Amino acid sequence: MPSNANPMQSSKSIESNVVTIDVGGQIFQTTKQTLSSAGPKSILSRLAESSHRFIDRDPELFSVLLSLLRTGNLPSKAKAFDVEDLVEESRFYNIESLLISSQSNPSQFDAFNLEKSLILPLNGRDSPSVIATTQYGTLHVAHGSKITSFDWSMRKKSTILTQFTAVDSLLAMSPGVAAAGATDFSGLQVLDLEKGYVKETLNWENVTRSSSTVQAIGSSSELLFVSFESGRRNSNSIMVYDVNSLSPVTEIGHYEIYGAGIDSDSAIPATKLSWVSSYNLLMASGSHSDISGVLGNIKLWDIRSGSVVWEIKEKADCFSDVTVSDSLSAIFKVGINTGEVFYMDLRKLEEESSWTCFGDNKRKAVVNGKKEGVGCKIESHSNQVFCGKGGDIELWSEVLMGSRGSLEERVFRKNSIGRVKDMGGSRITNLAFGGNKMFMTRNGQQSVEVWHSSSRGGF
Repeated sequence: MPSNANPMQSSKSIESNVVTIDVGGQIFQTTKQTLSSAGPKSILSRLAESSHRFIDRDPELFSVLLSLLRTGNLPSKAKAFDVEDLVEESRFYNIESLLISSQSNPSQFDAFNLEKSLILPLNGRDSPSVIATTQYGTLHVAHGSKITSFDWSMRKKSTILTQFTAVDSLLAMSPGVAAAGATDFSGLQVLDLEKGYVKETLNWENVTRSSSTVQAIGSSSELLFVSFESGRRNSNSIMVYDVNSLSPVTEIGHYEIYGAGIDSDSAIPATKLSWVSSYNLLMASGSHSDISGVLGNIKLWDIRSGSVVWEIKEKADCFSDVTVSDSLSAIFKVGINTGEVFYMDLRKLEEESSWTCFGDNKRKAVVNGKKEGVGCKIESHSNQVFCGKGGDIELWSEVLMGSRGSLEERVFRKNSIGRVKDMGGSRITNLAFGGNKMFMTRNGQQSVEVWHSSSRGGF
């Protein structure tokens, strides 16, 4: 303490910052700053300046939430409480957003310590066709003609019936709104999942004036992308909408096919759309199977100019699935013939357009007439790549070599995740990530697996 400081004044300053609260007969002491961190809409913030500081609530639950305010994380003793009780209590104090952030923050995702923690059952006999997530872990699941939604805690479930026979494309626009489409039903529907009605239907007016089915949906922070195909399958397009107003912005990749063979590049509509924010480009990919094999293409679109800035046509070992990673600056595919994982560096696309294999480069042919990669799924999240092969998952991470930002050949290493007892099962059909969780569905099962990071606290 400085020599000229007044000890009495310092003591009074500290005391004036301390707040004493009686919760259900139990006394708690904290600071005004801690209470203020609850936000202006919380009654806790108002208590900091109030002379009446009694709350007729459960003191044990309050102690857990007070720890949340102090550290930004739940204490280990929170696991002893029912999740619904904590959620309900956080809503009373109007600090549920802090609880969500502490338990579903994407920064808490640890790929190396994922363990299967929940099985979410679905109503009916239909297996999930597609799943979609929000940033903080809200989950929407399409199964048959229904869409079932789970809140961030995975405890609250609601189901609506749609007009689709089966949903093939699904995008979570918010915890309560989703965009859905099907390959046998005209138009993209924006659905209010809480009230169960169609907010808006978007259609593509093609030359033949036939129906326009949805092949894929994607989005950026400002735009909504929809891949349409005419009902006669002789034209396709990618429409761009404003994600908030849903008004049309532009149209790209409009192809009219007149007597073209199926090997024509324009005959294949985009069946996956992914926004690459750091490059301001849209990745669109699609493939088609016939007696001659599987053909496909991957294109990077500049939305502003409406032109393709890069593309590759797939023939020798077309992709079973493809994904793009902003953080890793690369496109990844799993070959439909070999089942191997390949990457292409986004920073070197102008120099070359060839794939680099993660595994054994000699495995280029179909083994005993069997296509090893059929049905394989691949998704990127954070700085890892997840590949579902059969009932198992391969986790690939980049090993940093040399100086940061080097354009030399990159090295990726395969890792295992979770406990051995969590592995295996029927073929993986969907992989998705939201908040600090990984979601997975399997062939023939009417449920969703939820995987958490075992090293993280909370519930």
